[in-house]
Amino acid sequence: MSRNAYERVKLARDNNRPTGLDYIRHIFEGFLEFHGDRRFADDPAIVGGIAKLDGMPVTVIAMEKGHTAKERTRRNFGAPNPEGYRKALRLMKQAEKFGRPIICFIDTSGACCGVGAEERGQGQAIAENLMEMSTLCVPIISLLIGEGGSGGALALAVADRVWMLQNAVYSVISPEGCASILWKDAAQAPTAAESLKITAEDAKSLGIVERIISETEMGEKPFYDRLRGLLTEEMKELSRDEDLVGKRYDRFRRLGVGAVVKE
Repeated sequence: MSRNAYERVKLARDNNRPTGLDYIRHIFEGFLEFHGDRRFADDPAIVGGIAKLDGMPVTVIAMEKGHTAKERTRRNFGAPNPEGYRKALRLMKQAEKFGRPIICFIDTSGACCGVGAEERGQGQAIAENLMEMSTLCVPIISLLIGEGGSGGALALAVADRVWMLQNAVYSVISPEGCASILWKDAAQAPTAAESLKITAEDAKSLGIVERIISETEMGEKPFYDRLRGLLTEEMKELSRDEDLVGKRYDRFRRLGVGAVVKE
């Protein structure tokens, strides 16, 4: 069934959609969660720790929205604060120290834009993640499982492979935000969504992601088993690569090359 861009946005935001912790629980073994950024606090919007992927030790980091109203409130609806990004970076540097590959699950409408987040250096925290991830000497796979909003999502997506679920979205701004800026009318969000090239197919055609994951049997055991197999196979291949950092650099330098801008 073909869906337009804004229908994909609604599916990406669906409350019944699996969240980051669902993927961790069903794909990995022996997950041990770590907490805190060693500077300010622990941000429940980002969950991270160590686990095993088909017997391979890995570091797993996931944005978590929660399912119930109480849980979503506690996790700030998946909008991380700077301490969440700093926690993620702490775990990624730890992974590099011990030679563990990194897997990130991304699902956020964007980083928290509150006063407190800005006072504690939200922009700097995101920028540090972008810089540091670009030079990590271990394999990184990032998977967009729902919303991929702006720099808040990109802060966990400077990876060797970026994948998207079939109905996930990835954009510099939400359709409603774009419509409010361009037309002063959030009701124009469906039109904005089409223009933003927000879908998985758009991202793949532009070279922003390498793989689109089918959502067949989503949330069921065959779905998680299939994704575990894909992650294991890809991670084994990346682990044999002796020029990860150079190829990661080239990957992001290629983005936008040859793009046609219409006046």
